[in-house]
Amino acid sequence: MGHDRGERRGGRRFGRFFEHGDLRWVVLALLEEQPRHGYELIKELEERTGGAYRPSPGVVYPTLAMLEDEGFVRQAGGESGRKLYELSDEGKAELDRHRTTVEGLFAQMEESARHAGPGRPRVGRAMMNLGMALKNRMQRPISAEQLDRIVQMIDDTAAEIEKS
Repeated sequence: MGHDRGERRGGRRFGRFFEHGDLRWVVLALLEEQPRHGYELIKELEERTGGAYRPSPGVVYPTLAMLEDEGFVRQAGGESGRKLYELSDEGKAELDRHRTTVEGLFAQMEESARHAGPGRPRVGRAMMNLGMALKNRMQRPISAEQLDRIVQMIDDTAAEIEKS
């Protein structure tokens, strides 16, 4: 499909991990390895990228639904309330047609994992939590004293991290 991957820095396009539509090929390839639940796909992508990419459920589940509508994946059962997906014969044929793209995407994921240090997923999650907490708090009225307290907590935390 000839996406130009030259606009990437360090194997990643700035601001996004995959180009538009690339996640579908990765999902198909992961389901080719073994049937998986949506949550398992999220965790597997996070692990294989060393924490550099963790898709949200709001991205993974619609992708699975689209692939199911196209006949590329099907539900394989699973425990109550959790849909287990597997690759269909049509999905295998589609994946085979895009094998070169898939190999490039997995190489990109491996490169990201190589550059990720130990603990990166946990630190990334903690930073996202902090960012969301700050965003949510700053959307409500705040006094000068409350703002000073938040800034001090962030400064104190930064100093503690530097000392560690």
